[in-house]
Amino acid sequence: MIIVSDVLEQEVNKAPQRVRDFLGSFSESQIERIISTVESNKLATQYVTENVVGESSLDDCRHIALATLAHADVLVSWNFKHIVNVDRIRGYNSVNEKQWYPRIEIRTPYEVIHDET
Repeated sequence: MIIVSDVLEQEVNKAPQRVRDFLGSFSESQIERIISTVESNKLATQYVTENVVGESSLDDCRHIALATLAHADVLVSWNFKHIVNVDRIRGYNSVNEKQWYPRIEIRTPYEVIHDET
């Protein structure tokens, strides 16, 4: 199951066609859609408040918060500066633990896509 948030859909709409096509290649039965909530926005803001990243990275924090609250098995990203970065991952998980939320696994696509050919 792929979790697709309203934040992700907004970004994908601005992305290159190949990215939109990739997301469009999944059937609706493979997608769980989630939307931002007061709770997810509060958690995202807490990441910024605790200096995991700066305020300009609030949308990145929204991705992390939504995945955390949806109990995603893993968040997959190409964003090495603000998301897939060992210090940032530790920071996100530190905030999650302080707030009694689960830890979130954050990986690159290369770590989760297995090409059997």
